[in-house]
Amino acid sequence: MGKIIVIEGLDGSGKATQTKLLYERLTAQGKKVRRLEFPDYGSPSAALVKMYLNGDFGERPEDVNAYAASAFYAVDRAASFLKDWKRGYQDDTVFLCDRYATSNIIYQMAKVPPGERDAFIAWQADFEYDKLGLPRPDAVLYLDVEPEVSQRLMEKRYGGDNSKKDLHESNLRFLLSCRESALYAAEHCGWTMISCCEVGDIKPIEVIAEEIEKALKNIL
Repeated sequence: MGKIIVIEGLDGSGKATQTKLLYERLTAQGKKVRRLEFPDYGSPSAALVKMYLNGDFGERPEDVNAYAASAFYAVDRAASFLKDWKRGYQDDTVFLCDRYATSNIIYQMAKVPPGERDAFIAWQADFEYDKLGLPRPDAVLYLDVEPEVSQRLMEKRYGGDNSKKDLHESNLRFLLSCRESALYAAEHCGWTMISCCEVGDIKPIEVIAEEIEKALKNIL
């Protein structure tokens, strides 16, 4: 079987950049590698995700409960697996995922009371890995960025045009709750946390990349 390496983090944490750098390093080493990004916005299976993030079901993230919203994302991932990369996973390919099933723990667990977090984590694993049949990740790396830093990075990304932000990105209170969920999951689910900030700013891209490579040394 192949391996699944997940790069998680809130918006503005540099997931896409670090996934690309890791892909280039592993490819240069002669490994069989593929990059995956979730949600798969180019697929019809992401239709409900796009409707949710566009606010079609309500203007607040909480207008769609954690379990329903999780199902939107999970079905998109299951469709991607069955249609696109199941055979590659069975053929010893390393998959580098910019988000994965673990994103539901970050974003949707933020909607449940703290006392229900463990139950939600168990439900998510059972639903996606056992019921839907998605492969479990071999490693999950969470890129932790301080909220004020990630906000600056997102402002730069969108050129100050807040209308370009989706339902999650435009709600700072919700994003702060998501970070709490991520830190809880990193501690309780065995994720590796990569601290991406130093002295109130983002670390150099190359420094973060080296920390990621070091964290994955025993796996890859």
